[in-house]
Amino acid sequence: MSLFQLLSVSGSGMSAQRQRAEVLVENLANAETTRTPDGGPYRRRDVIFESAEQTTPFSAVYAENLEASGPQGVKIADIITDNREPERRYVPGHPDADESGYVAFPRLNPAEEMVDLMNANRGYQANAAAFTAARDMILRSIDLMK
Repeated sequence: MSLFQLLSVSGSGMSAQRQRAEVLVENLANAETTRTPDGGPYRRRDVIFESAEQTTPFSAVYAENLEASGPQGVKIADIITDNREPERRYVPGHPDADESGYVAFPRLNPAEEMVDLMNANRGYQANAAAFTAARDMILRSIDLMK
């Protein structure tokens, strides 16, 4: 794998982790949302990753000539919505309470969401470090050729 392909792979990882972090922040922001435009409480969302071939003009020619696949990066395969029944809490004075006084709240645990958010942050940082290392190697190679 060339250093330029490494930049592409690290970039795809940073992009995927950024999108994952956005979904996790949305989950945290809506942890107490009992009414959405669709009706009912907010539904937790989760990001599913899958490997994806990173293509560049040069890697396409390389793969064509050697019948090899290019470097594998990552992409968002899907964003799934939690379809479990909402958590029901007894809050009789709440405007969204039913006739029994129960309110449907999103089924998510803010502590788990924060741990997942820290994990996404660390994944992003690891990809950024790999990107920086490859960039530094490219710059040093250029300096050696001068």
